[in-house]
Amino acid sequence: MDAIANRCIFCKIVQKIIPNAIVYENNKFLVFMDKYPINYGHSLLVPKQHYNTILDMPTELVGEMYALVPKLAKAIITVIDSDGFNINQNNGKSANQIVPHVHVHIVPRYSKEKIKGQWPSRQIAKIEELRQLASKISENLISENV
Repeated sequence: MDAIANRCIFCKIVQKIIPNAIVYENNKFLVFMDKYPINYGHSLLVPKQHYNTILDMPTELVGEMYALVPKLAKAIITVIDSDGFNINQNNGKSANQIVPHVHVHIVPRYSKEKIKGQWPSRQIAKIEELRQLASKISENLISENV
């Protein structure tokens, strides 16, 4: 493990050093449930190779990553019955990137939310609940041949 991966929490999740609720995985990307979800179903898509920001990634890999987003979003909102979602990707501390490893947030939204357009407060989620939801979303992806 190189020095960056030694310090990067997402690299440790990719290497399965830190347990998580995995939604989807292929040879280049991993999708897992956010431990501090903005909303139920909040998932993160990360490249398995470490890149600090999207500017560090090869353009082709960025395209492959974003090609997964609508498939993942469809599976997530289908399983949890949300009526909208946000896609968010921050680059650098000034842009509120907390973990310096490229990641795309897929955040389900609901029309019944009281704070229209704003983020609800985040709370830590229980890993078993996240794993159960990840399994349901994963099953939906499999049924859609993703």
